[in-house]
Amino acid sequence: MPDVCLYFQVHQPNRLLPYDFFKIGENATYEDDAMNAAILDKVAGKCYLPANRMFKQLIEANGGRFRMAMSISGTLIEQMRRFRPDVLESFQELVASGGVELLAETYYHSLAFVHSNKEFDRQVDMHLEVMEEVFSVRPRVFRNTELIYNDAIAAKSETMGFDGIIAEGIDWNLDGHSPNFLYRAPETARIKTLLRNSTLSDDLSFRFSDATWSEHPLTAEKFARWLGEADGDVINLFMDYENIGEHQWADTGIFDFWKAMPEAVDDAGLQWVTPSEAVDLYRGSREYSSRSMSSWADAERDLSAWMGNDMQKEAIAKVHRLEPQILAVNDPELIHTWAKMQTSDHFYWMATKGGADGSVHTYFTPYPSPYDAYIYFMNVLADLQIRLRRAQEEQAANQ
Repeated sequence: MPDVCLYFQVHQPNRLLPYDFFKIGENATYEDDAMNAAILDKVAGKCYLPANRMFKQLIEANGGRFRMAMSISGTLIEQMRRFRPDVLESFQELVASGGVELLAETYYHSLAFVHSNKEFDRQVDMHLEVMEEVFSVRPRVFRNTELIYNDAIAAKSETMGFDGIIAEGIDWNLDGHSPNFLYRAPETARIKTLLRNSTLSDDLSFRFSDATWSEHPLTAEKFARWLGEADGDVINLFMDYENIGEHQWADTGIFDFWKAMPEAVDDAGLQWVTPSEAVDLYRGSREYSSRSMSSWADAERDLSAWMGNDMQKEAIAKVHRLEPQILAVNDPELIHTWAKMQTSDHFYWMATKGGADGSVHTYFTPYPSPYDAYIYFMNVLADLQIRLRRAQEEQAANQ
């Protein structure tokens, strides 16, 4: 029977103030600190603190048999340091339990790989450094922002020294094969690709609280039976951490479900593994080729969640065009401000999709409309360019 690999993405972006045209050149305060702090407080109370306590207790109660993985973005770590150090401490205690593997990612939860190898390298190095600084851990497995993946990302991750990389199991790339094996990308020698089982993961992420779903209510015993009946070497259950308690509220029974899962998996004769354990245990038995960029977002499972309309394309192109000039002035504060504008959520909030995907985008946006998200973003970039010119003039005067 297959092993079970559980991974959570843990991330919070920095939301912008309603930054209108008249602030350009006059106000260098861009982020809505009150909103960022309030959302962190809400998610911490509903998800982070109770879920961290629960998983720490499950790890300790099961003698190490229950294990899981997380990737925690640099932007969330900054928010916790600033607004809720107690929440960061709870993550440190969870990791110190010995049952949590931390994964590497881009520090700013960005789309950097799509636009700049240099910036991608810089952000991954920053994330590795903060993992060592905060958790005393050096991750072995890489997870790109929103599971954005293709053959080139796998090859790049191998050259960076990673043993594994996480991706979405895309049906048209799998061509009828199961996602429940470790794969290898073309032209890689060592790195292994772990593919998300989208059906079983989405049962927990989206369908769990849907009273119209034919399998509702979902129990741990039923789900563990499904896992035991699956084929392959390892079933990868990958999802947002915030699904526990925030997107799926406590009254849906989500906490009770997870509390029962370790015993249910054990009773089914299965075992938990972390991504690096899966990499060590299983060979990359098959080739998984993804020439175009894939992700775990929206029905298309591509980059259209962030680059699907002209507003998104213009915004992301403009922020990345600033890279050589921003880095050349060597102003840490300016570089950090610019890099935070690369966070993928800014472009996600500009999406104009309809249907079920559009509803998800609307659920997550902090702004009245995608057009407001675009206007605030572009106005902030205009002010950032003014600050850049001033920094360039100051640099020239000092030479």
